[in-house]
Amino acid sequence: MDKTKERSIDKTTQDMLQRAKELNIPTAWDRLESMLPQCGFGKLGICCRNCEMGPCKINPFSEKEQTGICGASVDTIVARNFIRMIAGGAAAHSDHGRDIIHAFMLAAKGKTDAYGIKDETKLKVLAREYNVKIDGREINEIAEELSEKFFLEFGRQHGEMKVPQRAPEKRLKLWRELGIVPRGVDREIVETMHRTVMGVDNDYKNILMHGFRTALADGWGGSMIATDLSDVLFKSPEPITAKSNLGVLSPDEVNIVVHGHEPTLSDVVVDAVRSPEMIELAKKKGAKGINLVGMCCTSSEILMRHGIPVAGNFLQQELAILTGAVDLMMVDVQCIMPALSGVASAFHTKLVTTSPKNKAPGVTHVEFKAEKAYDIAKGIVKMAIENFPNRNGNGIHIPDKSEDLVAGFTAENIYNFLGGAYRATYRPLNDAIIQGRIRGLAGVVGCNNPKIKHNYGHIEMAKELIKNDVLVVVTGCSAIADSEAGLLQPEAAVKYAGKGLREICEAVGIPPILHVGSCVDNSRILIALTNVIREGGLGEDLSDLPVAGAAPEWMSEKAVSIASYFIASGVLTVLGSPFQILGSRKVTDFLCSEAEDIVGGKFVFEGDPVKAARIMIDHIDKKRKALKLKPLMYR
Repeated sequence: MDKTKERSIDKTTQDMLQRAKELNIPTAWDRLESMLPQCGFGKLGICCRNCEMGPCKINPFSEKEQTGICGASVDTIVARNFIRMIAGGAAAHSDHGRDIIHAFMLAAKGKTDAYGIKDETKLKVLAREYNVKIDGREINEIAEELSEKFFLEFGRQHGEMKVPQRAPEKRLKLWRELGIVPRGVDREIVETMHRTVMGVDNDYKNILMHGFRTALADGWGGSMIATDLSDVLFKSPEPITAKSNLGVLSPDEVNIVVHGHEPTLSDVVVDAVRSPEMIELAKKKGAKGINLVGMCCTSSEILMRHGIPVAGNFLQQELAILTGAVDLMMVDVQCIMPALSGVASAFHTKLVTTSPKNKAPGVTHVEFKAEKAYDIAKGIVKMAIENFPNRNGNGIHIPDKSEDLVAGFTAENIYNFLGGAYRATYRPLNDAIIQGRIRGLAGVVGCNNPKIKHNYGHIEMAKELIKNDVLVVVTGCSAIADSEAGLLQPEAAVKYAGKGLREICEAVGIPPILHVGSCVDNSRILIALTNVIREGGLGEDLSDLPVAGAAPEWMSEKAVSIASYFIASGVLTVLGSPFQILGSRKVTDFLCSEAEDIVGGKFVFEGDPVKAARIMIDHIDKKRKALKLKPLMYR
């Protein structure tokens, strides 16, 4: 039985899965199948390994009330497990932010020649926000003081973090009343781990409220800092064109894939592959040149700033190597499958890890140091070039398919392409919503998951939303899925969008789906929504807005943190598969119902992407009605 069409909606992925079968190389889908049926207790979140008295598991079908050995109820166990996932996701994104600050500080001190301040305007905006003196000072002096202010956001022990104070006044007031304004990134993550140790917090609502606080430290803290300083260091994105899918690999050039999340090395690799020295070396080895492509969120980082092609999203990382054309894959952190080393061993592909946080047995490790970033980048590029002649007997099989895309949208440049260079404003966007040309806004984000047909959830949800005049913003693997379906082209508005949204897109020259960055850049969505509130006419709080969020194919703890900071910010968030909380009716009711009355947002679980989109549309319509907005112009 041919399972490839059931595993992915993308034809290049289907092609490569068939190749994997022929070569007898297992992929994520095969490993998932070998695990079935998956542990029912784990899927419901009702197993506990937080001490050596267990593991404890609660029978969801028992008529008798059960507890763990220590007496922890099913509600306590599920709540603890859930916020530990939040802490894991918050730690991942926020640690990314910390590494960016470190590179920023070295640049400010002149201790690296790989980085400089490329967006002085944004630097000065941030400096004013943090009360750093600007007048009469050198840029690097300003940057050095600002770096220390940002480091403080991680280790702060008293008061409130500065970044969350960007939220609308009404939202910030609510967080203060609820006691969930984060104090420091590290403090909230550590407290999550403390609260969930055996014998500490036993009130599921109290546990979950701290989970919101931890998530806010990510979305309105570590992630937001990562985005801001990436713009300052590597330049703020502007709309840019490129191509996506596995067809961007080249049969006769040295192919280097950068995969992971942190731009500190990948951005420098862009310079290295363009150097005459490296290009000349590649030609001496028989290649026509060097072809740099991205995978996963690193691809979005260098796509947004340099127009580097995108080879694929999370579930395509093994498939890229299966083409036989990848001479080197460089990985840093997050979403890197340990299985890559096994797939690479069947080909000539050189797999290189670069982060001290991520090493793999038998895999080449080249430690990244910001002080020597360019020399390290050139060394890795040279390894790829020298490996080019070693392409082996399995041959090259590159699917002949790629799509054009437009990316590079941000909360800041929205001002300009909507309002124009001389009248930068969100007014046209707000007016389009108020007048009923645009129904509302939706953020569709998150990963892929082999349990869900690859890309299907992202693409079908996005199509349904734009068909109903909802302007969609996307990040990460969701953005890549849409790009592979041709949805990030301005022409997609004519083909798929409702009449009102189509008119806006044609007038401005934008796609109906806006790619705003990597998964850490979900913070751009929060700032854009805040700017909508400040522009006026659509309520006073984020929970007033006709907006909704979704992660139709989520798989990572990072998605748990992202979803949690969105509902804690007042946004309805729809997930394509349930979080591991269904073992507790009380926890499920709290997160999927009661939370809306407390923080303004809640979770909804719906596996059918079109039905999920309809839930989002109904929610948007409810918010429009509450705001007494005009009826939709073309309905």
